[in-house]
Amino acid sequence: MAQRHVVLPLAELPAGESRIVTVRGREIALFNLAGEVFALINRCPHEGAPLGLGLRVGLSESEKPGCYTHSRPGELVRCPWHGWEFDIRTGQSWCEPAKLKAKSFSASIEPGATVVKGPYVAESLPVSIEAHYVVVEL
Repeated sequence: MAQRHVVLPLAELPAGESRIVTVRGREIALFNLAGEVFALINRCPHEGAPLGLGLRVGLSESEKPGCYTHSRPGELVRCPWHGWEFDIRTGQSWCEPAKLKAKSFSASIEPGATVVKGPYVAESLPVSIEAHYVVVEL
């Protein structure tokens, strides 16, 4: 079963930006795509470049010469060493989609109260004040 790790406050990962964190000895590249957070191993599967330092680009497609469409702005990361592109949402390579994929991890945004809640609950007892004495009921 996968373990959950709180890595940083959302305020430190604004929309459109990326951060590199270390979790259990692994460098993970985090990406905020318009309020959705995605995590990829910070290592290009081609030759090991740090993907978290790569340029974020969109998808450009063409059905014929001179006619281009642009979509998915900022949803691809370009390897800083050789320019290979990977889908931030899935890790899928756009250079060799049948062979290469950057490992992706589940990432989520959770309220602080949920994160600190944990599995532990302190026992509580009813308390009342009577004629200036503190009384605890057991």
